[in-house]
Amino acid sequence: MAWRLRLVPEKTNFDFFKHQWLTFGGSMVLMLLAFVFWGTMGLNFGIDFKGGTTLRTESAQVIDVGAYRSALEGLDIGDVVITEVFDPSFRADQHVAMVRISSVDQEEAISDTALDSVRAALTKMDPGIKFTSVETVGPKVSGELVKTSVIAVALTSVGIMLYIWMRFEWQFALGGVLALLHDVFITIGIFALFQLKFDLTIIAALLTILGYSINDTVVVFDRLRENLVKYKTMPLRDVMNLSVNETLSRTLMTSITTLIAVGSMMVFGGDVIRGFSFAIFMGVLLGTYSSVYVAKNLVLFIGLDRTEKPKGGKALDHEFANIDA
Repeated sequence: MAWRLRLVPEKTNFDFFKHQWLTFGGSMVLMLLAFVFWGTMGLNFGIDFKGGTTLRTESAQVIDVGAYRSALEGLDIGDVVITEVFDPSFRADQHVAMVRISSVDQEEAISDTALDSVRAALTKMDPGIKFTSVETVGPKVSGELVKTSVIAVALTSVGIMLYIWMRFEWQFALGGVLALLHDVFITIGIFALFQLKFDLTIIAALLTILGYSINDTVVVFDRLRENLVKYKTMPLRDVMNLSVNETLSRTLMTSITTLIAVGSMMVFGGDVIRGFSFAIFMGVLLGTYSSVYVAKNLVLFIGLDRTEKPKGGKALDHEFANIDA
């Protein structure tokens, strides 16, 4: 018989409701704290949301991000993000970098004087450097990006809720989306608490978290739906416990393998994607937790109508029995 790795025994009987006022209640407290941090400390917006300037440089020398950063350290400018650009069409001696400088004053982009000082510092580091383009993101554009990002997250949540509603029941849809918002809000609260850079890549991470977390939750909900048909007289709380136990191995295996991959990106991926990787890492942790301890608790609190109903004049049948799994 082939050897298979098991993170949990084949059959488990954990009571995931035993300490629900600690697990579920703790989640509600964390969400409240996230709103407090978000409202009082605010987010440390990056250039995408604050406005600023992006310089595209070209050099015959290999790009040394550390050297670029050291050259700009003493200047009175905003946050700097340096990214090397790779393209198969580049020549062997063509090395391109993007230098993104956020605005210090939220009302205006980087000044011409500050831009000249950046050019001078980089030219001193590499006399052969060329500045091939300069792009500025003003406060109006950055404000529109904030609004668009909020709309994107909101529409994604609504779309997921409608899908779960049609696929399962409205109680599942509401519980699933509230669990998703739990993951997103706590992640944003962590960014606010530690004043981590918040830019468009983090919005992409939040949208990824929504997709990942609902996938985990749907697996539990699908097994719950099957068990509701199979165990019609079993108390709802016990059916939920059974469903989570039956999917626990799959949930942990999926989450741990994802965390290994994302953790490697976070540690070895460099500064450019570290914020994105960290947001995904926290989202996977929170998504796994919410699938086990939050989503089903919300459905239990909302309640399900498990009474048998007539279907098209035929014999009474359970309301979940004719749903295609």
